Amino acid sequence: MGTNKEPKVEDKAEEADEDNDDDEAKDIEESLKDAVAGTIRLKRILSEDLKQEIASGPAKKKAKATSRVGFAESVKITGLLTKWGALDDVVLRHVLEGLKLPELDALGNSGYLPDKFNAWKSCAELTAIHIAQTRERSMAGGGGPLDTIAAFRHRHRLDATIEAQLRRLGHKDLRYVLTHFDSEKHKTDFQSLLAEAAKSEAEDGTARGVALTAPGSTAIGRFHRLELVDPTADAAVFGDANLSFALNLARHRKALFHVGRVIATTFESLEVLRERYKEIDRTIADLEEHFAEVYQEVDCTRIALNPSFRGLEGKLGAVYYNFPHAGAVGGFFDGHPLVNWRHENLMRLFFRALRSFVKPGGVVKVASNMSAVGVRFSYITGSAEQNEFTHVETVPFLHWSLHRYGRSYGDRRDAYRRPEEGEGYNVQRADKDMVYTFRYDPSGKTLPPQEIRLPPTFKTIESCHDGPFENMSQGESRKNLTKSLYKRFMMECSGQHVG
Repeated sequence: MGTNKEPKVEDKAEEADEDNDDDEAKDIEESLKDAVAGTIRLKRILSEDLKQEIASGPAKKKAKATSRVGFAESVKITGLLTKWGALDDVVLRHVLEGLKLPELDALGNSGYLPDKFNAWKSCAELTAIHIAQTRERSMAGGGGPLDTIAAFRHRHRLDATIEAQLRRLGHKDLRYVLTHFDSEKHKTDFQSLLAEAAKSEAEDGTARGVALTAPGSTAIGRFHRLELVDPTADAAVFGDANLSFALNLARHRKALFHVGRVIATTFESLEVLRERYKEIDRTIADLEEHFAEVYQEVDCTRIALNPSFRGLEGKLGAVYYNFPHAGAVGGFFDGHPLVNWRHENLMRLFFRALRSFVKPGGVVKVASNMSAVGVRFSYITGSAEQNEFTHVETVPFLHWSLHRYGRSYGDRRDAYRRPEEGEGYNVQRADKDMVYTFRYDPSGKTLPPQEIRLPPTFKTIESCHDGPFENMSQGESRKNLTKSLYKRFMMECSGQHVG
């Protein structure tokens, strides 16, 4: 007969860590709980699945597998896998479980068939890419440059006639139209809005009230390129590994006589930063000379739990996150389904966290490569839209006044080489780098809980034959590697730096 074993010390630590997360969430204000609910839920899903796998004896017999999808979705998924001759492909099943029923129907009706004989990618990877690209075809600009008018037209589904009229407007009139447009009223009576704009007064005493007759789209685009943000509001920079961008921003704001602070953050600890960047102490000193505040070990998805951000609710006028990445996992490409969910959730949880701290009308800018396969552009724009951040423009990175700063990899490689030293990112070109620009337009309504991309189950990872699992036989070594990956994912969800 099996007997219950005493839990290992590391398992007790995991349980205690999970309890700490719950205690932290209880301590924060009610208005901030939604900002961290997604991260805590994600960690709990991982933790419960891992506990189920490491349970022994009667405890394991009592554990019941719970379905992650509804009955209709499960039937459709099984039908697709049977049709493709891939009923035993658990990773491909995981990919399909991330789809809603209408998407599963569309996939089934499209005639898509994964290439089983592809020499480079598995059926699961190919299908995940196909699904992402299908979604992105309906998105404005395809991830590339998108001016204010094109973004506005796509958002309100306007026709080419209205776009042509918008492009003839000057700065003052275009701003008025963009601010006062009512989709229900003005789609059929656009001329009345144009008449109102012509009679409107300029905004005296502000930068918005100058160059009234300049081409509207160009003038507004200059605001986004020259970083003419709210001079009195604080600005936060997240994930700035070597803090060079934050210093660039602080100097820029000082030159424009802004009085708002720059809050510079890194995900890594100061000890790690000193190992990787010999100049980091000088950079921090320079930032402090510009009256910036510098914080280390800040997880941008968990700022509601961070004491350094208490009192900043609703006060950030500008937020920056350049080239977000959830961290490389050895042996896997960023786009692989077993690790890519982390990149999508990074954006979803980031924008949900910002809702509590960005002031209405505040600007959020996320720089990324339009061809990135980790944090895809659709993850950025889609997550922003879910959280009421309006996509107002996509600016080519090289057109941005703040693009000249010391880029870094944000991992161990920075200790011995940097991107600007000729060691560029693979499969990414500088002319494909974009700055996705958003404005916070809260409706005042309570949003539903943040959707998250579910992580693969323990058994799904253990059954994988890609990356580090390739050519690895079944047994303890495979189970131990799976367990180490799962624990890493849990650490990431707790805001602990890995890699």
